[in-house]
Amino acid sequence: MDLLEDLKWRGIVYQQTDEEGIAELLNNESISLYCGIDPTADSMHIGHLLPFLTLRRFQQHGHRPIVLVGGATGLIGDPSGKKEERKLLTIESVQHNVEHLKKQLQQIFQFEGENGAIMANNYDWHGSMNLVTFLRDYGKYIGVNYMLAKDTIASRLETGISYTEFTYTILQAIDFLKLYQQYNCKVQIGGSDQWGNITSGLELIRKIETEGAKAFGLTIPLVTKADGTKFGKTESGAVWLDPEKTSPYEFYQFWVNTADLDVVKYLKYFTFLSKAEIEELEQSVEQEPHLRQAQKALASEMTKLIHGEEALQQALKITDALFSGDIKSLSATEIKQGFKDVPSFEIVAEEQRNLVELLVAAKISSSKRQAREDIQNGAISLNGDRITDTNYELQTADQIEGEFAVIRRGKKKYFLIKF
Repeated sequence: MDLLEDLKWRGIVYQQTDEEGIAELLNNESISLYCGIDPTADSMHIGHLLPFLTLRRFQQHGHRPIVLVGGATGLIGDPSGKKEERKLLTIESVQHNVEHLKKQLQQIFQFEGENGAIMANNYDWHGSMNLVTFLRDYGKYIGVNYMLAKDTIASRLETGISYTEFTYTILQAIDFLKLYQQYNCKVQIGGSDQWGNITSGLELIRKIETEGAKAFGLTIPLVTKADGTKFGKTESGAVWLDPEKTSPYEFYQFWVNTADLDVVKYLKYFTFLSKAEIEELEQSVEQEPHLRQAQKALASEMTKLIHGEEALQQALKITDALFSGDIKSLSATEIKQGFKDVPSFEIVAEEQRNLVELLVAAKISSSKRQAREDIQNGAISLNGDRITDTNYELQTADQIEGEFAVIRRGKKKYFLIKF
């Protein structure tokens, strides 16, 4: 299957500025193409992934990806999809974010070899540009009526848009032009909300470059969930690529909990599994959904891609330990990941090492009487071992690496005890 056919089969193509032109270009030469991101935070979240993973598919087919980090446009703010003005970030904050995003993007792309990816930062050309140059060399070519017709600007006219955000589309147009001039970059990829910015770039290239200059745009659909809720959000917030914000275990759990109605679509969107492999997993969803083979494949592929094989194995180990109750097999680091969001209690007094006292102090049981009943009924487990002795005292051996113990009440209620 050729690249465009594969992208269409996966449902990744939303809009193309010239479908025949793009097909002809890809069939006749190895091209450079780009996708950009503004450093509005110090980590990407999974909502950013699809355009970049699509860019990587082009790299796998012999084309050169350019990954553009918006060190300058991040200082301005993209009005796309926003109902009000963004809060301006400081130069220091943006630069801090740029460095973090670069590290995450390096995990996704191959930067060495014949078609190794190029990392660019638009602050390199915007940062030194003066106002007269901006107005004379670029602003002259973009009509106000043309800009007012853009959905991202038109939708803000009633609520208000500053001149700063009004000019954002010109800055992004200059990005496309600069990359066209420096790297012969002929295609820009972006989310569906970037259509207006992409076409502004094509307009600038057409007017400034020699006659016959050809460049193209391709957008990716908005990722949705079958139940109508927002993709990439959990009760605790966004699913980040930074392991300090979303641990590899949490990351794995997000994907493994994908609904049957969504999992095949996400396998097509996000993984590099072949058509045959995905179709086999699709059959599994239909014929043996209880095995959740498709969800496990999705979670494994995504965790390995973003966090690496070692982090995947750690996530699998935590998952297995929680399923089996074998808490003692986990390290303190793994305990932190697996029990990040459960209620916790820190032991500060020696008397709290008595299990009944501890259950009450940590609010695991409502009273000493209830605590004794819970223990006698076999409802209390310590590090996976059921405790039935109401006189049990916590020992040094109960401390996992001297830091934690895990108490479970009933089948699913976990509590983290800190020493």
